[in-house]
Amino acid sequence: MRLSDFVGQEEAKLGLLLNAVDPRCGGLLMVGGRGCGKSTLARLYRGIMPGKSPFIELPLNATEDSLLGGIDLERTLADGRRALQPGILSRAHDGTVFVDDINLLSPELTALLMEPQDRGVELIEREGLSGRRECRFSVIATMNPEEGGLSPHLADRFGLCAIMEVLDGTEERLAVLHAVLTNNGLSDEPTDPACLDVAKARKLLASVCFSPEALDRIAETAERSAAQGHRAELFHYHASRACAALEGMIRVEARHVERTAGLAYAHRRLLPGEEEPPPPPNDQQREDGRGDDREARQGRQDSVDGDSPDESGKQGERDPSGSTKESSDREEVQPTGQPFAVRNIALPRDRAKRKATGRRTTTRTVGRGGRYAKSLLRSADRDVAVDATLRACAPFQQERGRTERLIIERDDLRFKQRERKTGHLVLFVVDGSGSMGAKQRMTAVKGAAQSLLLDCYRKRDKVAMIVFRKDRAELVLPPTGSVELAAKRLALLPVGGKTPLTAGLLEAHRLVKRTLRNRPDTRILVILLTDGRGNHSISGKPALDEGRRMARMLGEEARCDFIVVDTEQKGSLFRTDLARNLAEMLHAQYFTFETLQAEQLFDLART
Repeated sequence: MRLSDFVGQEEAKLGLLLNAVDPRCGGLLMVGGRGCGKSTLARLYRGIMPGKSPFIELPLNATEDSLLGGIDLERTLADGRRALQPGILSRAHDGTVFVDDINLLSPELTALLMEPQDRGVELIEREGLSGRRECRFSVIATMNPEEGGLSPHLADRFGLCAIMEVLDGTEERLAVLHAVLTNNGLSDEPTDPACLDVAKARKLLASVCFSPEALDRIAETAERSAAQGHRAELFHYHASRACAALEGMIRVEARHVERTAGLAYAHRRLLPGEEEPPPPPNDQQREDGRGDDREARQGRQDSVDGDSPDESGKQGERDPSGSTKESSDREEVQPTGQPFAVRNIALPRDRAKRKATGRRTTTRTVGRGGRYAKSLLRSADRDVAVDATLRACAPFQQERGRTERLIIERDDLRFKQRERKTGHLVLFVVDGSGSMGAKQRMTAVKGAAQSLLLDCYRKRDKVAMIVFRKDRAELVLPPTGSVELAAKRLALLPVGGKTPLTAGLLEAHRLVKRTLRNRPDTRILVILLTDGRGNHSISGKPALDEGRRMARMLGEEARCDFIVVDTEQKGSLFRTDLARNLAEMLHAQYFTFETLQAEQLFDLART
């Protein structure tokens, strides 16, 4: 199959053609769901590349040595001094590196890949060697948003981005079927008509100039798109020139700028913040116009008491312990809010070794499973790192009088330290008190919790859930691998009653202790969703002081990480920031609903 035979996806095909004409377009990121032809289209790019340009596929299990290069053992052993062996980046000079599912590649390797593409030079400082090589290449990559995202910083390194959608029409599906049956397999032969167009455009590119209107249009598009930084307009400039060259023109017009704008800005436009519209006024509010005053009075009452008013609208009475006596235990089940993509939450690494499964945090592994990360001088696993051992002994072979066999001494032995991703037990501690029912706050809380649950599903975490309200805390979901079950329990959670914050923290402490007693190597992440306004005591002491003491005790658990999501309405006149204080006592990362959300790629939700 040739690129010209591929059905549909015109934006993606244009992005590939532009990069073939001018590598300064910055590569192409193809984003789409499963089955839309991302990988097939990327591999067809070989058929339009000029000459014998290298096309190298980077596997997801690649190591730093394979990417950047390492010690050339044969030359080192022969010469008695360290020599550098080229890696994938060096072999891709004046060509292309293809990464399928780049969002599943480790962020460290992705950064090492994208940095030389920007500089055009590969810098190496490792294992006592220094090197500098000219290294010009383009990165063609694919990703499926359902399998995880790509950080905005790394996505911005791509010059162009094409959003691909599955072809749903009967005629289009039939055309795809005919194309596959007619062109069985991929062809590397340069017989594609697009290859001739690319060759002509590359010869013409040096003569292409910009009209003043086209330059103004690029600046206007960058300002209108609110893209951060200046990479967008620079890549847009090169893409517009390449587009004009493809059409055989030596002058870039405004239409070329418009044609390439979608590719240059698709992954750089941030989704605008959407505010929840206020509920429509009822008939009585329309008649007397007093709806806003009632809502303001209710908001002030919620801010002071931390609980929702009862059915008669009367304010709860205070008892001597500082908690609130409610005249009604009315409950309601609010719907789950719209989920959103959660920002990447970085958790600290520890030194523990464990049998790891999951995708959240990198950890050292027991035994010989996992990725070879680095070499060690000593290891209980006795997993010999042959490459590091040879590197250690190679410079001394002449000195040791080697004739045929390699002479390795005990001090030369190096051992492998292996790593892999591990999942966590994520414990959700949710505030289900009456204060969460005011102004549909529980809807937002459920939306945030649902978003975190989706993140747990992608990271292969186990989840558990504790809800505290009225006068107790309850483990509504024991630790389980079923995120779907957790989502169902979350949707049915009612709100109402007081805020026994201490009881929630105490129940979380008990579950943490039980889990670590049975499985000491478990990593636990406690996510607390609350406004921090505890108003019910379990010991008779002031509720706030009791909650602070419990938070300090829970925060001393070294094998736990903590996140506090503040559910308080920050626009309120009576904001207290008690959840922020709670986060400090727990040594937790602190988020509001707004800061918990990741920067979204424009239109990515469509895929």
